[in-house]
Amino acid sequence: MNIRLLQPLEAPPYKLLLLADPSRSIVEKYVKRGRCFLLEEESRIIGAYILLPVNPETIELVNIAVEETCQGTGIGRQLMEHAIEQAKAGGYQTMEVGTGNSSISQIAFYQKCGFRMISIDRDFFLRHYKEEIWENGIQCRDMIRMAMTLT
Repeated sequence: MNIRLLQPLEAPPYKLLLLADPSRSIVEKYVKRGRCFLLEEESRIIGAYILLPVNPETIELVNIAVEETCQGTGIGRQLMEHAIEQAKAGGYQTMEVGTGNSSISQIAFYQKCGFRMISIDRDFFLRHYKEEIWENGIQCRDMIRMAMTLT
């Protein structure tokens, strides 16, 4: 397996990125502004993440996705470790991530990786997404903001 940066003329793996964020227009916006990394296995992209600088000290992991057939195999953890290395190499002090209140598995994953909850952006998904999002029988309304100190 190889993790590499998306090349300038290469099409982003939208099908994969939309597993983590259902809004194509929102994903397109942060793909243009951030750095997209791809995890390849035998020339097939099975994982991706996007880092977006917030300010000189903070970077945000705005998307991390693993192909559904490969989930639960440690690829997400491998991508996260790579993202943390990239953030540290870039001189960032803090990495942030946001996820929906209904994303139970993702909340647990981020905490296992060392992130701590820092705030809740109430009704974020109602304000920014046209379609309702439901996961685990729960409507996704609020953005759970989490952070990790990198130093």
